[in-house]
Formats: sequence, C-alpha cells, structure tokens
Amino acid sequence: MENTLKNIRLFLFDMDGTLYLGSRLFDFTVELLDTIKAQGKKYMFMTNNSSKSVEDYVTKLAALGIEATEDDFFTSSQATALYLLEHHKNQRLYVCGTRSLKAELSKNGFEITEDTADTDCIVMGFDTELTFKKLHDISYLLLTRPDIPYIATNPDYVCPTEFGSVPDCGSVCDMLFNVSRRRPIVIGKPQPEMPLLAMAKAGTAPAETAVIGDRIYTDIKSGLSAGAYTVLVLSGETTREILDASFDKPHAVMDSAAQLLDILKG
Repeated sequence: MENTLKNIRLFLFDMDGTLYLGSRLFDFTVELLDTIKAQGKKYMFMTNNSSKSVEDYVTKLAALGIEATEDDFFTSSQATALYLLEHHKNQRLYVCGTRSLKAELSKNGFEITEDTADTDCIVMGFDTELTFKKLHDISYLLLTRPDIPYIATNPDYVCPTEFGSVPDCGSVCDMLFNVSRRRPIVIGKPQPEMPLLAMAKAGTAPAETAVIGDRIYTDIKSGLSAGAYTVLVLSGETTREILDASFDKPHAVMDSAAQLLDILKG
C-alpha cells in the first residue's frame, strides 16, 4: 500500500466525512493537502453533495482554512449539467434542489420552472431547502407522466454531520419510489464518469490516481469502476461492519486520511 500511494500523482478526495465533518475541519487536512502540493502532485475535491455550487464550496473551504479555486472541484452538480447537456439540451427542468443547484444548471443554459405543466425533465438533488410542495409536484409528474425523464445527481442515502447524519438525495428518491415505483437515472458517484473526467482534466492515468472517501457504495465504487486505486477512510459513514458486509472492497482501509499523510511523509 505505501509504495503504491507514494507513486500516485492525482488524489481525488471526497470532502464531508473525509477531510472535514460538517463544519469541523480534521486536524490533519491542511498539512495533507500542503504535503501533496509540496511533492509536486495534484489533488481535486470530488463530491456528490449537490446542495452547494462550486463557488459555495470555495467559500466554505476558505472559511475552514483551505485555499481553493473552482478548478480544484468536480461535483455531481457539474456532472449532472454535462449529462443534461448531452441528453436533454433545451429542456425545461423541475429541480428538487437548492438555489445553488438551480444556479449551476441555469449557468449551463437550462430554464428552471416550478410549473408542472411546463416541465420537460425532473432533476433531483440533495435538497436542504426541501418542501412538501416539491414532493407533491414531483409525485404528480411521475404519476401522470410516466415517461418524463427523471434524473438524480447522486444516490447517497445520508449526509454526515457533526451529530450523525441527515437524509440525502437517495433517501428522498426512495420515498418517491414508494409513491411512483419509478427510479431515477443516477449521475455522480458510484458512476465512473466523475473520476474519469477528473483524470482527463489532470492528465493522469487510472494507475496514477487514487480515490479517497468514506463511502463504499459511492466513493469506492466509482474509483473501482474507473480503474483507480481506492482508499476507504472510516472517519465518516462507513463502519467496519459495513465494510465486512460489502461486496465491493477498497484497495486500502484507513481509520482516517491522517494515515495517508503519514505515508506520504514517511
């Protein structure tokens, strides 16, 4: 493990549960990122959390003490926008998501509507501004228009916080499945596109890339699907019991990414 990680040129980090938890930055994070830069290597932040725009994340990390630019990120919101541009260009979107997600999609040329009679496609995100009206409208669309395109930014069931977890996009989609018996097309991790696009942007091969995250069913699975080296950290959602029961296994397991720092410095 140590030799493999020392030869990695691109580190793709999940954020919440990996580098920080809610609004609490892990003690090792700044030194870890600085060490990667000092060794002439690259890192990017790769998150399924679609509740914040890239601009929001730059601001959040700055408040935590991490300097970052928009080029340092690849989010499920960006991946969803790319998918929609390829498959549903010029369609009007009903978005069950935050103002930030709507802004990301608007920036890419999409018209956002709250009129169910004027909707061409449903987009689900991690909606920290969720209302019953949104659930009502999407239930109506799924039941009365069974062929309407239905896209979700990410499949995560929970988002970690300082006190535990809160429901994420996947949990809301499960609730809507109970109503409509329909599942969305899911973008983001665990699909391989996010790490593959990040590698293309950085100019690295899968063998030179590591995906580090706290969830097997999103972070680790996306890395495995993309052919990258995968590191599971137990500082977020996944426990030893979940790991033992999982079919998908990471290449390496660490209590936290502090062990990665020790390896790089060793």
